[in-house]
Amino acid sequence: MITADPQTQRRILNRLKRARGQLDGVISAVEDGGSCRDVVTQLAAVSTALDRAGFVIVSTAMRECVNDPDGTAEAEDGLTAEELEKLFLTLA
Repeated sequence: MITADPQTQRRILNRLKRARGQLDGVISAVEDGGSCRDVVTQLAAVSTALDRAGFVIVSTAMRECVNDPDGTAEAEDGLTAEELEKLFLTLA
């Protein structure tokens, strides 16, 4: 569960919606025979938007764990600090 403050949640949603719009552009370009350059540029934009949304999600969960300096608490959806680190690295 993402327990971000409203401003952070809005940032995450904006990035995801931007990625969705860019992906729609990629699909249209492929369907319409768009240039390779345009398709790859749009794909890179989609990837970047998704990565940034993922980093915000993981960093928000990590901040919750930082509030527990001995590392014994879990994030709200049951993730330990170690699991969050692994998630973070999957985005890198």
